[in-house]
Amino acid sequence: MDLAEIFRVLRRRWRVLLPGLLLTSALVAAVTVLVPVDYRSQSTVVLLNSEKATRAYDGNPFLSTQTSLTGMADSLARSLTSDDALRELKSRGARGTFEAKLADNAQGPLMWLTVTGTDPDTVLASDKILTAYAKERLDEFQRRQSVDPRAMIRMTTIVPPQKPVAQSKARLQYMIMAGLLGLVLTLVAVFYVEARKRPRAPEPAAPGPAPAERETAAPDPAPAADETLAIRRPPSWSRTAGDDGTDTARTGAARPVATVPSAAQPRDEESGHGHRPRSGQ
Repeated sequence: MDLAEIFRVLRRRWRVLLPGLLLTSALVAAVTVLVPVDYRSQSTVVLLNSEKATRAYDGNPFLSTQTSLTGMADSLARSLTSDDALRELKSRGARGTFEAKLADNAQGPLMWLTVTGTDPDTVLASDKILTAYAKERLDEFQRRQSVDPRAMIRMTTIVPPQKPVAQSKARLQYMIMAGLLGLVLTLVAVFYVEARKRPRAPEPAAPGPAPAERETAAPDPAPAADETLAIRRPPSWSRTAGDDGTDTARTGAARPVATVPSAAQPRDEESGHGHRPRSGQ
């Protein structure tokens, strides 16, 4: 079936195609309404050395970097995604999905704090709560270790919580899936109806037997009539006188002919062996 034939089938079965397309459109619209758009807000923070460690650099924390700060940032990110931290954030009014991790391709102790949700205002407020809670969590973690306040690692915000950005990729994927599903089902229904409505070609008649088969299957002809054999009269030299007189009297008469079945009775010995000995001999 070529493309032209497909279009002809769709045109003939438009009564099936049109409702299918309408249902597909309704399915896509339902996905658009039921699947909300996600919004994401993100902030970037950095961990800095303590005041005590930056004295050699005239108190400039950006000139004093240590590899231990990156390890501390990783530990803090894991702590912010724990169950206790999530409960604390929700108790403070934060809503959505929270994520804390080291910044990609970062050359220092940089962290990304991200909040994802369906309401942009709530997402922005929740990201602010998460950023403030991250600093409190860092200070609390060091106080538990009885760290001198002048030697504590500090945190500062590099990028404040940004305006939420719509993340429509997920909803777009669902819409495409729904549209493709509806279109496939519509085409299947169209070609199914076409196959049911199309008249079927008559089945070819069974071929007759070949000439050789007909000859083989023909009944045997009726047996021919029994053949008749004429018994020859014995020669004159082998007959007796009485026989000669009788034969003379019968001169002019028709010769007798005896009919015997060819297969039932054997022929007379005279016809097969010539003559008999004379009666006088």
